[in-house]
Amino acid sequence: MDQDQPAGTKRDRRIALLIDADNVSHSSISMMLSELSRYGVANIRRAYGDWASASLKGWKGKLHEYAIQPMQQFSYSKGKNATDMALTIDAMVLLYTQKLDAFCIASSDADFTPLVMQLRANGHEVYGFGARKTPEPFVNACSTFLYLDAPAAAAEAIAAPRVPARASGAAAKTAAPAPARAPTAPAAAKAPALQSPGEDSKLIAILRGAVEATADDEGWAPLDAAGSAAKRQAPIDPRNYGCRNFPKLFEATGLFEIVKVESGPSYVADKDNLDRAKKPRAAPGRSGR
Repeated sequence: MDQDQPAGTKRDRRIALLIDADNVSHSSISMMLSELSRYGVANIRRAYGDWASASLKGWKGKLHEYAIQPMQQFSYSKGKNATDMALTIDAMVLLYTQKLDAFCIASSDADFTPLVMQLRANGHEVYGFGARKTPEPFVNACSTFLYLDAPAAAAEAIAAPRVPARASGAAAKTAAPAPARAPTAPAAAKAPALQSPGEDSKLIAILRGAVEATADDEGWAPLDAAGSAAKRQAPIDPRNYGCRNFPKLFEATGLFEIVKVESGPSYVADKDNLDRAKKPRAAPGRSGR
């Protein structure tokens, strides 16, 4: 299990993937499915939009390839987007009619924030995908959120193999295997520059709080426990900061000391904690608990 993957995650967990096609590029679907495979199986895959619109032309070629069910939603009023309402209604129907373990909302629209909060209040994890322009209320409401235009995420999408379709129902029967296509790299080049982790005061406060919450009396915390504690505080994904995992994220800030115990776990301490021991208790030269 990945160090920053939630404890107790089962590979057969059922996830509903609901895509706001008006707000998410079709080029991101492979990366989204690869990411969701870490948490379970996206048994339900739906994309919402007005499929007569020319703006969704790129999505049409992806529907059968990835066994995604297109959900038609006409715009009843000019300038108004009815897709949001259709996705929200479907999410609530699924919540009470299907035995799901988690939801995934792919959009950059903050209007989905109340929906995410309600799903989480009902005990479901909600994974979010969207552009870096996604408003903070939506990002913060999710269990975890990955920016689709983050350089680290784009690089993983280019390197990751195509995820085969595993949806259930009629969509799975109509899904036809497609030849592998080489992803294009320009998306990564267009990604905005990331803020240095050491300059993000909110992130630093969360990481320091996570270390303090999981540290022993001498100021050292198991690195995996500190990473999990940070994720419980906020939907932090290290890849949004150009880091592959939490150890790299702690290291990138330059504010934490990390010690790897031989044949054992890694420990982290806040450099500003002048009362911390020179080494964690399990380190060579010190007696354990």
